[in-house]
Amino acid sequence: MWVSSVWRATLSSGRRAHSALAQLHRIVEGELEGIRGAGTWRSERVITSRQGPCVRVDDIPGGILNFCANNYLGLSSHPEVIQAGVQALEEFGAGLSSTRFICGTQSIHKNLEAKIAHFHQREDAILYPSCFDANTGLFEALLTPEDAVLSDELNHASIIDGIRLCKAHKYRYCHLDMADLEAKLKEAQKHRLRLVATDGAFSMDGDIAPLQEICSLAARYGALVFVDECHATGFLGSTGRGTDELLGVMDQVTIINSTLGKALGGASGGYTTGPEPLISLLRQRSRPYLFSNSLPPAVVGCASKALDLLMENNAIIQSIAAKTRRFRSKMEAAGFTISGADHPICPVMLGDARLSSQMADDMLKKGIFVIGFSYPVVPKGKARIRVQISAVHSEEDIDRCVEAFVEVGRLHGALP
Repeated sequence: MWVSSVWRATLSSGRRAHSALAQLHRIVEGELEGIRGAGTWRSERVITSRQGPCVRVDDIPGGILNFCANNYLGLSSHPEVIQAGVQALEEFGAGLSSTRFICGTQSIHKNLEAKIAHFHQREDAILYPSCFDANTGLFEALLTPEDAVLSDELNHASIIDGIRLCKAHKYRYCHLDMADLEAKLKEAQKHRLRLVATDGAFSMDGDIAPLQEICSLAARYGALVFVDECHATGFLGSTGRGTDELLGVMDQVTIINSTLGKALGGASGGYTTGPEPLISLLRQRSRPYLFSNSLPPAVVGCASKALDLLMENNAIIQSIAAKTRRFRSKMEAAGFTISGADHPICPVMLGDARLSSQMADDMLKKGIFVIGFSYPVVPKGKARIRVQISAVHSEEDIDRCVEAFVEVGRLHGALP
């Protein structure tokens, strides 16, 4: 009798589990069909070579010109960067098998943090596995229910998620709208700390935050300024320090978060740099730092060498600026609308999600690797193909990309 009842209970439990799994499948398949039906399905193209201006893509013969990487300075496959990674791997091992505060801090981690702080002209810096982790680890550790954070509505998802995790009062101001920011700052005067959070350069639109005006408002209303510099570090400003250098407010921005995974070697890793007491607080309270493994030595070695190369010679910064102007001017002359201004992120605005996806596919057939972006990555009705210029693109590469856009644009009716 007892065995029979146990068997029936087990059978009933198994049926419920099967029913729950079947329900999950129905829900998820419905979501996936909706994505496919909207023309916003994202497929991952498989690269079978190193990252660079020309790559090999699985199932496509020959080399493909790559215009969609964050490899702004072309350092992802730079021989000195690679060799530095190999050397760090051999000397310090594959990884630490530990978080930083247990037994995961090596001399190379401390040296890179000091180098980052020196580069940004700040007091200290702290490394994270990614800048996404840096952003999700900052606001919760710093801000309390007594404080307020004021965020640009088009800030990166990692900033949005980081702000969601904190208990501060949250204000969102219209994109680049200084009148709206001022109104929100007035409203936030009742709080203890006020932190204005913005991307330095916005990754989907290629526009740059008006940091001079933001810093002026922050000073007027007693606020601090935080800037995410992922799409600026290494190539904006006369020496590549970022948008705060570009706009002359390096001494007015309190906190900078940025990445090692774009211009600075392209591997992985992120960081926060700013006042020493803040960095010390993050080492004690920032959950992504406390509960994540240390950056692998090879990644640290690559990023450190990339910073060395940048600080030794900034001619590469002038190169990417000239090539950006060439692409933008030729595309606009052809009749395309390019969002942003003077940034290597060059969004080709198309509006329709399906059109952006189809044009990107046809560009690949012509040997140009670009990606279409649509909702929910960008607002509905603002689909685009995001082109990204690298210092290692040649003028011939850029001209070939423009020619392909013109041909494909005419094929799809995006150009007359």
